[in-house]
Amino acid sequence: MSVVRRVLTVFILGIVLVACDEGTGASTDTGADIPGLLSPQRAACEKGGGRWGSVPGRDAFICYRQTRDANKRCESERDCEGLCLARSRTCAPQTPLLGCHEVLGSNGVRQTRCLE
Repeated sequence: MSVVRRVLTVFILGIVLVACDEGTGASTDTGADIPGLLSPQRAACEKGGGRWGSVPGRDAFICYRQTRDANKRCESERDCEGLCLARSRTCAPQTPLLGCHEVLGSNGVRQTRCLE
């Protein structure tokens, strides 16, 4: 193979690899790909101080809000705006808190809550 042909092959291969990389990467912008129907919900979320983001592992979006009493000591769910985390006995930093967590219910009893 001639030198010109090798250089041209490497150049074309580089262009193809860059194009593939740009097309398959996951979006890190938590709202760039939202459907137009959800734009009012996103605007309302952000106007109210929330953070619009995707639900991990799903094609869905949600409004995450930081709780005012994040990390405050708690004995039950009644002490918190969101959940009372059982291990640390502190109020959760955000709502909703997706996944499974050990929490203290409204009666102070330890329980597992899952929200997906």
